[in-house]
Amino acid sequence: VEAATRSGSLISARLAGEMGRLVFAVPGSPLDPRCAGTNGLLKDGATLVTEASDILDAMKPLDERMGASVLREAPDGPLSDDEPAESDRDRVLEALGPTPTTLDDLLEHTRVGAATLQIVLLELDLAGRIERHAGGGISLLL
Repeated sequence: VEAATRSGSLISARLAGEMGRLVFAVPGSPLDPRCAGTNGLLKDGATLVTEASDILDAMKPLDERMGASVLREAPDGPLSDDEPAESDRDRVLEALGPTPTTLDDLLEHTRVGAATLQIVLLELDLAGRIERHAGGGISLLL
């Protein structure tokens, strides 16, 4: 969300714009130098984003030009029959603590599959039981 004037993210965004790709930016404080790059993108024509619907609205014309649905509705019913076992959920909970842990460490300590781990973490995230940190760390909220 923040990009200083000389950040790698800003370079990527400028290159994307030059290639005709959509560039979105969330505005930041004009007094904060960490937001100067992002605010500059907005001045240069990036699409202003204040909520998720801004991105969805910008994608609608693309959907119509292609003549097919790029943004599909979720199918009815479960996406998978691979419901995590309670023992898998318990192992993930036991491996989490107040100190951030990486996905690789969780996979190694729990011995559950990557897909199962992602499902359990999503459930915990939606329940407000975990916190995601910079660098990919995950910790349990106590």
